[in-house]
Amino acid sequence: PVLDTEDAWVSVEGPVSIVELALEQKRIHYPLVEHQFVLCTVLYAIMRLSLKSVKPLSLFDSKGKNAFFKDLTSIQLLPSGDMDPNVLSIRQQFLLKVVSAAVQTLCSSQKDKEVSEEELFPFEKGKNWPTLAADLAQYLQISEDLVKRHYVCELYSYGMDHLGEE
Repeated sequence: PVLDTEDAWVSVEGPVSIVELALEQKRIHYPLVEHQFVLCTVLYAIMRLSLKSVKPLSLFDSKGKNAFFKDLTSIQLLPSGDMDPNVLSIRQQFLLKVVSAAVQTLCSSQKDKEVSEEELFPFEKGKNWPTLAADLAQYLQISEDLVKRHYVCELYSYGMDHLGEE
């Protein structure tokens, strides 16, 4: 972008303006940032829902693992559309674990104390873990419908038929 400056400001001495510093920065490779976001979301889900025996880096192929340790301004080879079926299977199992753990946590707390979801996850007001898992499925190349069907089955299995119907 071109920045027009008034003549009075041209002769001013001092530190470089923050706008000029920002324009000198290298551009971020957005797909790499998205890739990092997926990893952060996976790690947060593992921590928040206390998922056991999940290896987060096993959800990514070798290109995906290598991309995590590169500068965000570099253009990296990210995973393409063709994925190893074993990796896709691990991703699918992970997303189904997230949905199951979220429903189990919600249902067990409501049965014990009649606690609402906002009270159970006070810092995550409005965060719906099954919806987040369905959104994450898009990035991980897993069918969203599969995750949503599993969510409905989990709701029915925990006796939350009214939510399952919705």
